[in-house]
Amino acid sequence: MTPLLVGTTIALYAIALLALAYISGRKADNRDFFIGGRGFHWSIVGIAMVGAAISGVTFISVPGSVAANSFSYLQMVLGFVVGNILITTILIPLFYKLNVVSLYEYLQTRFGGYSHKCGAWFFFISKTVSASLRVFIAPAVLQPLLFEPLGIPFWVNATLTMLFVWLYTYRGGVKSVIWGDLLKSVCLIGSVALTIIFIIKELNLSSAELVDAVSTHEYSQIFFFDDINDKRYFFKQFFAGVFMIIATTGLDQDLMQRVLGCRSQRESQRNMLLSIILQSIIIFLLLSLGVLLYIYVFRQGYSNTFPISNGVSTISHPDQLFGAVAAMDSMPAIVGVLFILGVASTTYTSAGSAITALTTAFTVDILNGRERYTEERLTILRKWIHAIIALIMTLFIIAIYHFGDDSIINTFYRIASYTYGPLLGMFAFGIISKRSVRDRYIPIVAVLSPIATWVLDRYSKEWFCGYEFSFELLIVNALFTAAGLYVLSLNNRNKDEKQ
Repeated sequence: MTPLLVGTTIALYAIALLALAYISGRKADNRDFFIGGRGFHWSIVGIAMVGAAISGVTFISVPGSVAANSFSYLQMVLGFVVGNILITTILIPLFYKLNVVSLYEYLQTRFGGYSHKCGAWFFFISKTVSASLRVFIAPAVLQPLLFEPLGIPFWVNATLTMLFVWLYTYRGGVKSVIWGDLLKSVCLIGSVALTIIFIIKELNLSSAELVDAVSTHEYSQIFFFDDINDKRYFFKQFFAGVFMIIATTGLDQDLMQRVLGCRSQRESQRNMLLSIILQSIIIFLLLSLGVLLYIYVFRQGYSNTFPISNGVSTISHPDQLFGAVAAMDSMPAIVGVLFILGVASTTYTSAGSAITALTTAFTVDILNGRERYTEERLTILRKWIHAIIALIMTLFIIAIYHFGDDSIINTFYRIASYTYGPLLGMFAFGIISKRSVRDRYIPIVAVLSPIATWVLDRYSKEWFCGYEFSFELLIVNALFTAAGLYVLSLNNRNKDEKQ
């Protein structure tokens, strides 16, 4: 791929996205910015949610991960399905009943002001870090392909990326994000499907040979029941998937503000069910693509262990596999174009939705903007916060480039296990129990729970006969939080019991 081809692809996608944002945001007000005005048909939001959930992290990391993890990720996807059903039947009716703009307004209603601020801050911190990891994908991929040949340093690359994202969401907020995610979903599905078709063509496989090549490959094992200490063990992955999707989707202002953009509760529920079906299909296609990519590089004479090398060029990390194959001279140029299109579409709109959600959380929850300011002042405040958050994310992206070295998808879920755990615990306790809790002490519990989780993770092998935690740390973290809230409630009588 030449820098000209890469730059042209990015420019065309950026123009399309900005045009969409301009059209959707021309008459947008604060309500449109925060929840999209609740005027979207469920099918539009459902397809858009696919693009929202499948980030650049998934697009880049999942294909390369099959060498180490096979198809075990599908065990988490099964959990995602169950988790989405719980979101559909429990959380969506709750949020519509309370008519919230921000999800964390529920904590204000259930526990009090300290809990509300605590939930908002936990979301703000966790989303800033995780969103920066997601956005990092595009500048990291474009740096060697476009910016390094032109002698442009990474910090300029990252700044231009976030400047574009800021422009894209400046006016329309959620309204622009939903239409952008619709475009993203179309580009994502098209790029994955067409890349698979071109890889199959290069491998000269018939339909029957394709199915046989993927299904019988050593990397295609889905279920792992043999070793409980294995991070791929089924019940670890499945239950982690259930609660991970509840925490990172159902309790995430970024994703749920799209759901709340539907015209009614029933349409929001339909949207969630449609989106998880489409997400599951895309993840399966990405895993299958991973097997095909490994088959291709091995046939090209590369070694079969990382770093993968044929003596001339080297693929040093699983996250680099998709991009490295797409850029090979032996591949048609269209595969490289599709790869760049997939990276751009999965990254830019994810970044746009993230800074919109962070702006909403900070303005509505932390500053109580809807209660304290007039509509005109709220608009000015929201725009300043929107710009500051874009700057903060730019600095995080630059830091990740210089100091990060782990698989991005593993890093993402690891961070989520610690930062979303207190949110999951607070919401779960609030919904399941009717006990009143001393609100001012809840932030202490929320801070101590991740610390206790880290200690347990650090010494689990010594304390539990070699057991090693995976992403089920999220469940442990949430349980610590819920247990802490129970302790805080021991001296309080239930409000309903007083009546």
